[in-house]
Amino acid sequence: MNLQELRYLVAVADHRHFGRAAASCNVSQPTLSSQIKKLEDELGVTLLERTNKRVDLTPVGAQILAHARAALAEAGQMEAVARAARDPLVGPLKLGVIPTLAPYLMPLILKPLRQAHSSLTIDLWEDQTRSLIEGLREHRLDAALLATPPDSPEITEIALFDEPLLAALPLNHRLASEKRVQEEDLADELLVLAEGNCLANQALAACGSKTGHARSGFHSSMQAATLETLVNLVAAGYGSTLIPALSADSFRRREIVLLPLARRSTRTIRLASRPGFPRPQALRALEKVIRKAVAAGLAQTAEVRGRGATRLLPDW
Repeated sequence: MNLQELRYLVAVADHRHFGRAAASCNVSQPTLSSQIKKLEDELGVTLLERTNKRVDLTPVGAQILAHARAALAEAGQMEAVARAARDPLVGPLKLGVIPTLAPYLMPLILKPLRQAHSSLTIDLWEDQTRSLIEGLREHRLDAALLATPPDSPEITEIALFDEPLLAALPLNHRLASEKRVQEEDLADELLVLAEGNCLANQALAACGSKTGHARSGFHSSMQAATLETLVNLVAAGYGSTLIPALSADSFRRREIVLLPLARRSTRTIRLASRPGFPRPQALRALEKVIRKAVAAGLAQTAEVRGRGATRLLPDW
């Protein structure tokens, strides 16, 4: 039994298909199949149930898969410890980022990070909070940028910055001419992202929702999975929403009005990792770049709003 055989088993379990698993491992399908068969022979049990359409784990295969994942994670940790001892700022950092942050933060930090630490690379994975936390637990990720507390003893976190939320309104909205918007004034018309997006819960909480969701009446059919779609719905007059401040510049060509909130509602962006991650220097380098880039980005957003340019039209 060797680690490569275990990697092949995990790949088949993840893809439930020999061809796709082989492609993910950069080997031929016959090579992968023969190595899985060798592992079964060594263990003396059948790990996989093979059919023409899919591959399933046997009960004992599912048990062994859990040990295989743990063994590969430990082997990865050994490699990471050795690599960190050589130079913690060299090599990839597997970073997860939530979808309502990644498109707006990453353009601000990738170039400065490369300029400051040219040998440190980012392997980016964009996904919802729950999946990112699982990725940290299973050692598929080294760190994650989240907007909610991970609430897990296996995960540590540091607060990086508070990102203001802004009201996004249609041009003809009754509050469009105001300087600030009271959060609760949007409660009955609030459009939010589909379930699983933490920004939805934060927007509902900020606006004082008592029902746990804002999809009443015609809103019940609105299931926006991205902030882009949500803002398009606002521009079309289907309601209003809250957006994070770093995203504001991306929507300057949409026919919407952006206004600050009266209670200055924010969300806290956190850098999460595992307590035993062997390259804390890499995390600190990332932290430093993020703090500097975000301070400049938020200052620019505030400056534009301060000039009264709250109507985000093409000439903004």
